[in-house]
This record gives sequence, C-alpha cells and structure tokens, in this order.
Amino acid sequence: MKKIFLSALVIFFLLTNALVYSQKNRLTPEILWSFGRISNVEVSPDKNNILYAVRYYDIAKNSSQNDFYIISLDGSMRIRLTNSPDAKYSAKWRPDGNRIGFISNKNGSFQLWEINPDGTNLKQITNIDGGITEFKYSPDCKKILFLKDVKLDDDIHDLFPDLPFANARLETDLMYRHWDEWHDYSYSHLFIANYYDGSVSDPIDIMYGEKYDTPLKPFGGIEEINCSSDGKYIAYTCKKMKGKQYALSTNSDIYLYNLENQTTINISEGMMGFDRSPVFSPDRKYLVWESMERDGYESDKIRMILYNFETKEIKDLTKDSDNNAEKYYWSEDNKRIYFISGIKGTEEIFEYNLENDKIRRITDGIHDYTSVQEAGNFLIGTRMSMSSPVEIYKINPKTGEEIQLTFENKNILDKIKIAEVKKRWVKTTDNKDMLVWVIYPPDFDSTKKYAALLYCQGGPQSTVSQFWSYRWNFQIMAANDYIVVAPNRRGVPSFGQEWNEQISGDYGGQNMKDYLSAIDDICKEPFVNKEKLGAVGASYGGFSVFWLAGNHNKRFKAFIAHDGMFNLEAQYLETEEMWFVNWDLGGAYWEKDNEIAQRSYENSPHKFVQKWDTPILIIHGGKDFRISYTQSMQAFNAAILLGIPAEFLFFPEENHWVLSPQNGILWQRVFFNWLDKWLK
Repeated sequence: MKKIFLSALVIFFLLTNALVYSQKNRLTPEILWSFGRISNVEVSPDKNNILYAVRYYDIAKNSSQNDFYIISLDGSMRIRLTNSPDAKYSAKWRPDGNRIGFISNKNGSFQLWEINPDGTNLKQITNIDGGITEFKYSPDCKKILFLKDVKLDDDIHDLFPDLPFANARLETDLMYRHWDEWHDYSYSHLFIANYYDGSVSDPIDIMYGEKYDTPLKPFGGIEEINCSSDGKYIAYTCKKMKGKQYALSTNSDIYLYNLENQTTINISEGMMGFDRSPVFSPDRKYLVWESMERDGYESDKIRMILYNFETKEIKDLTKDSDNNAEKYYWSEDNKRIYFISGIKGTEEIFEYNLENDKIRRITDGIHDYTSVQEAGNFLIGTRMSMSSPVEIYKINPKTGEEIQLTFENKNILDKIKIAEVKKRWVKTTDNKDMLVWVIYPPDFDSTKKYAALLYCQGGPQSTVSQFWSYRWNFQIMAANDYIVVAPNRRGVPSFGQEWNEQISGDYGGQNMKDYLSAIDDICKEPFVNKEKLGAVGASYGGFSVFWLAGNHNKRFKAFIAHDGMFNLEAQYLETEEMWFVNWDLGGAYWEKDNEIAQRSYENSPHKFVQKWDTPILIIHGGKDFRISYTQSMQAFNAAILLGIPAEFLFFPEENHWVLSPQNGILWQRVFFNWLDKWLK
C-alpha cells in the first residue's frame, strides 16, 4: 500500500517553483498552472472509499501527468495508486470492488488496464487493434463496454491508390470538420465483450456498419452510455444523421440495445432536441436522461425525462422547474434522483423524490457543484468557486451540511491572498434585477481608485456562475489590482428560461445594454476609476467586445477579444454547427425577408468598425473551427488599417481554448501586459 506522506522538501519545492514569480503573495500565471486539477471522482461499490484523479502540469516540459488516488469517506486514509508519465484516464471501480480499471497508453496504444485498490498487481487487460478510447464495466461484472474508432469512409488514398503521396481531401457534404479536428473517415462505435476475472473475449460491434458516433462529439463521454443492473440492456446516446442534416439538427436520441436478442430500438423517437446521458435505476424499472425539447436549439432547457420500462410511459419530471437539471445519480433504494441545477448564479445539488413527485434543494452557497453521487448516508460532490478550484466534499442530504475531504491545493492557497467576491444586484434598462459578481483586489482599499474590467461571458447561454477557470480566472485578474465586474446579462441560464432565451435573435441588443448597466453601476463607487475601464471576453464574449468597441461611447480605454465573432455574415458560413447560427442569428444572411436574421446581421460588429477608437488585443486559436481564426484576422486587419493600436496573438495549435501550460502562461502575460499598458 502506497500511502502519501508529502515531505517538507517536496512541499518546499512545489511552493518555491510556484511562488518565485509572485509579488506580495498574489496569484500569478505560474502559480495558476501549479494547481492540482481533480477529476474522475467515483465512489467505491462498498461506499467506503472514493477514487479520483489529479493532474499536475510541468511548465518546463510543457506537459502534464495524471495519476489516481483513493481517499476514505471519513478522510482518514489516502492512497496514491499510480505514479507514471503514461497518459491515463477514466479510472473506474470494478463492480466487485476488487480491482480498478483505467485507460492507458503505457505499452503504446490506449488499452484497458487494471490495478488493485492498494496499488499492486498492475495488468494490461485488452489488446484491441488500434486501441480503445473509453470503457465501462457492466454492473454484473460479466461484460465490458468499450468505445473504438472504426474506419468506414474512403479517404483520398482509398479513392486514388496510385497516388500514395497525395495530400488532399475531397468533400461532398457538410460536417467534414468539427470543433478542432477534421473528420478522419472513422466513427466511434460501441462494443460489448465478455469479461471474466481480467480476461476479455468475443467483442461485438453493436453499431456494425453504421456511420454514426456514440457518444456525441465533441464533448460527449462514457456518461452517455450505460448498462442495466441485470446486464440485459445497454442505453446509449447517438445522433443518427449525416452531413447537412447533422449540421442543421440537434436531434440526438436514446437507443436501447437488447443483449439477449441483439436488437436496437429508439426510445426517444419523436423527441426533437438533444436527448443524452441515460441512467438506469438500480432495479431497472426506470431510465432517466437529459432532454431538450426543440430541434436546433442547443441551449434549450435541460429536462429530466423518466422512462418506465413496464408501461413505456415517458414523463418530464422537471416540467414545473424553470432551470436546467443535469448529471443524474440514482439513490440505491430507487426512490430519489440527485442532480445538479443552476439557480441565480450558482450550481447546486437537488433531489427529485419519486414517491411524492417533488424536488428539494440540498445545497445552498456561493459555489458550483459539478457532480454528485450517493455514498451510504452521504452524498459525494465535486465543488469549486471563484476562490478555489475543484475539491471533493461530503454532504449530508438531509441538512446540506458539507465537509471538505480533499485539500489538494491547500498548500498553495494558504500562501496567496484570495480576492473577495461579492454579489451585486443591478437594475437594467428595462427595470430588471441582474446579478453581477464583483471581485475586489486583495488588500482592497476603498480610499484608493482602481481600474475596472468588464467581463463579457461566452456561450452565449452560459452562466457566470462560481466557476474556477485556468484562463479566465477572476482571482488572477483581481490579483493584478483590477476590480472585475462579471454580469449575468440577458442570455444566461439559472435565472429562468425567459432570461436565458431573450438573447436569441437579439445579438447586440438588450444584453449589450445589460453589460453597460453593470459597468455604469460600479462606476458610481468612489474607488473605481471610470477613466480606466477595460472590457474583455471570449467566444460570445469576444463578439461582445468587438461590438462594444464600436458602441461604447468612450467608456473603455482597452479591449481584449478572444475567439470572437467579428463578421456575422462570414461566421454563418465558416462555422461547422449550422444549428447554432440558424437559431441564435435567426437564419441565413441572404434571407432578406427574415426580420430576425436581418436584425442580427445589421448588428454585426464589422458594421461598426468605422467607429473604433480604442486599443484592442485580439487572440485566436488556429484549430478553432467553431469560430474560425479568420474572424480575428479581419478584426485585427481592420484595426491596423484604421490606425487603432492593436495586437494579434495567434496560437496555431490551440482550439477554442488554450490548453497547454506554456501557451496558457503566455496568454496571461500578454493579457496583463496589454491591460497594464493602457489602464495603468
């Protein structure tokens, strides 16, 4: 058993490496990339222990190492299972609790490995040609489900085998690229294999010949696939469409595969929006999944749908709720479903009771819960906030009382000064109450004047909740002596569907007025220097910055736009998911009789570029296919031609995010160098 005893020398090394860049014990980019990042949390079958992963980054090597740990439910015991540089992920308890499986490329390709819960007897379990990408044990421990990419389309060399050195693609339909990768002529298929005591045999592709993916790309994972407790059924998420149809629709479905007769049925047929992440009740009487009602609307309300196996009835359990419900977990007695829901700027744990058909809130605080599981008389959740990265908590489901179990980053957090985060309710131009988070610099002095940053949220339908980000981190902004103003403007969830949906078809409308209401309100405070204001944001936040640059009436002295939409007409044909632009912009720019679409395109930031008068930093990733880097090129080129001070920071290998350590630190340095240049 490998128990963790972190020596004083190791602590000294970690803190020295991180804090050498710190001034006055403030958060810096180097410290930010020194945090351990917790993920992969899973309660053991006997409910006594918790398996989880922690990833640490090596800035000098520009790489990371992910390892697995076990902690007891009372926090008294902690074991490190692995300590190796191989890429590994997706650790899971075997249902009997005797072994832990995970995916690793230790011997070249990604395969399933197993290890004892005390860290001994590491063994490779599969040797599947080409490797596997994910796996899951069946509850009866007799089967293993795994995902594998299967090549089904012809590439250029299949079409022209006499041209082995040709480097080209020949496209005939849409969705030839998605998020950050070109389609590789392969499809992610679900396989099921016999499993006995560490031996896998007779794998079957239950999607044989189908040119569809499960889980959904680009963000779906093994949570979109589950097996019933009796081992008779597999439920999986799939959108069985191709090309143009796929690009225009969000209509994924829940498919039920019968292992006994090897047949598949669509149990969500006729439900037109996203349906995903099915979870069986322990007694296999029910199946619950996340569902959106409307086709083409990727930010529709997430409903909790219950399927009754006996009656075949489908019921919306959250029909009376005005907010999203997701990440479901059944209680062991089959009577309750735990889930996460956003409410007024935080993400909380709720409970649905099947016996009385009622929803009850369990947690209440200034935080975001990101997952929930049951562990005997307690719940186990992962929690973060604007002041702390993810840690594991034990929650009393009756009282909501929380006990922190992991302290992965305590040694760092104890050494830095944490900025205060406050709620502020601001009246909008249409007399609504808007929640605005205000983050104050460490050592805040109300007698001084501070530069302030308006943070513009992406999504657009994404809550400014209590998230901890490793790029858009409010603590590091405050540590650089900026007051951060983060409004939950129109078009974000957790404030009801009316508030969330108002933004669709109204880009450049009420939500922009909300931004200005927030920054104008904070400028009433004597400690804000209203002559030193900046606006920053990414994705829709980048669009917001581009739009504000031509419509801010000289409020701001500096702008930063990351991966933003600049020219909406070009964006309509450059993005890969057409459902997004069709819903949010209202349609194509050539639909001259479409009033909503024409209003959207009239509010395109490039239509106001002649009014730009403020320095702007523009950032983009070369592998961002959601919003092509050509959008930022247009904006930067326009700024230079207009004589506006501008810089363009381009990351050829990054996508819509910045994921590598050195690029992340570079991003932060350029970010604050630009703000300091114009606001200090």
